[in-house]
Amino acid sequence: MNKNIAVKVENLHIVYKALEKTSIKKSLFKLTKKDVVEAVNGISFEIEEGKILGIIGKNGSGKSTMLRAIAGIFSPDKGAINLYNNSVSLLSIGVGFNKKLTGYENIYLSGMLLGFSEDEIKKKEKEIIDFADIGDFIFKPVKTYSSGMYSKLAFAITAILETDIMLIDEVLSVGDAQFKKKSYEKMKELISNDKRTVIIVSHNTSTLMELCDEVLWMHNGKQKMLGKPKEVLAKYEEFMSK
Repeated sequence: MNKNIAVKVENLHIVYKALEKTSIKKSLFKLTKKDVVEAVNGISFEIEEGKILGIIGKNGSGKSTMLRAIAGIFSPDKGAINLYNNSVSLLSIGVGFNKKLTGYENIYLSGMLLGFSEDEIKKKEKEIIDFADIGDFIFKPVKTYSSGMYSKLAFAITAILETDIMLIDEVLSVGDAQFKKKSYEKMKELISNDKRTVIIVSHNTSTLMELCDEVLWMHNGKQKMLGKPKEVLAKYEEFMSK
């Protein structure tokens, strides 16, 4: 039986170059050395259409960097990412909004960046505003939002304006208890669609155990393990408890 692959990542490398700390006086006379950090180092995997991949690893493992590369925000230094012409959205706090614009204006900006027309967004506008449930703040600049309000609007836009591939970076753990429950239920509803492909970055092992078909464990930019959630998460928890 032929598999429909939705995402293929091959030998992905992403490098950060950080300037070494130095004084202004020294920098006038001497070029500073650059530290090269390989945030993602040789990762390869593929996801079938309709499947859910979880990614876990301690902070600084390269998880969010890789998600941003799949979303097209970062370019690979080496390797390739193939989305097979699927539409993709990234749900991540701190990504995607113009903070000077209102929440309402950002609905349209975000929607258009995802490839939707103004008419298509207009049809979903009320549903997005109702789901976000942030009251009059929808007409205030995003820079005035709390992290909870930001996450509510970001989730509402991505959940209601559905793309073929959804990339979710830790946002299911943000917001009040009621919104966490609502967003979790909405997430389960969205990913039950056998055509939608999802990648979830999370530290919550129970979320990954329940939702994912496979889990990728990243450590210091490298792929440590890829397999069934039960096996990978057991090894990860054992490793983290040492």
